[in-house]
Amino acid sequence: MISKQEKIGIFGGTFDPVHIGHLITTQFVLEQRKLDKIIFIPCYISPHKTNQNSSNPVHRLNMLRLAIEGIPYFELSDYEIRKGNISYTYDTILELKKTYHYIELIIGYDNLIVFDKWHKPDEILDLTKLIVMKRIIDKDTEVKNKYFERAIILNTPTIEISSTEIRERVKNKLPIDFLVPKKVKEYIIQNKLYE
Repeated sequence: MISKQEKIGIFGGTFDPVHIGHLITTQFVLEQRKLDKIIFIPCYISPHKTNQNSSNPVHRLNMLRLAIEGIPYFELSDYEIRKGNISYTYDTILELKKTYHYIELIIGYDNLIVFDKWHKPDEILDLTKLIVMKRIIDKDTEVKNKYFERAIILNTPTIEISSTEIRERVKNKLPIDFLVPKKVKEYIIQNKLYE
C-alpha cells in the first residue's frame, strides 16, 4: 500500500561505520525539508567504491540500527544488503516507490559533482527530488553538470568526521568517543572491527 502522505528522505552510503556527522546532518535536512522521516540505506557494494573492501554488510547494518534506535524520524532499510551485488540508487528508489509516493534523495556535494556518472541519473530525478548537503568546506566546482540546476542545495553544518578516520583511530588504538554513538563504539569493540 502506497503511503501517499508521508514525505521521506533517503540517505544511502557505506556507513563503515556510521558516525555522529551522518546523524547531525541528516537531522538538519529533515528539519529544513520538513520531511516525516529519513531512511538510511547501507549499500551492499557501492558502485563508486568497487575497489574498496568494506566491513561485512551485517556489521554495517547492525551499527546503523544501534545508531538510530529510538529516534522516531530515522529508519533503516536493509533492501540493498538483502539484494546483494552492486547497489544502484535507481533500483532502490523503484523498490521504495511501491510504498512511498514522495521521496527526496539526499546526497553530498561531492556526489552532485559526479552525478552525471551515476546509473540512470535522469530516471532518478524523474522519481525523486535531489537534495544536496553542502558544507562550507566544500569547494565550488568550476565545471557543473546539468544536474546542478535541478538540485536543491542546502548549506549543512560542517562536521569534520570521516569513517576512514574512525577506522584509522581504532586500528591505532585511539579513542573514538564522541565520534560515533556510544552503542556503535561498544559494537566495534565487541566485534573487533577495524583492528
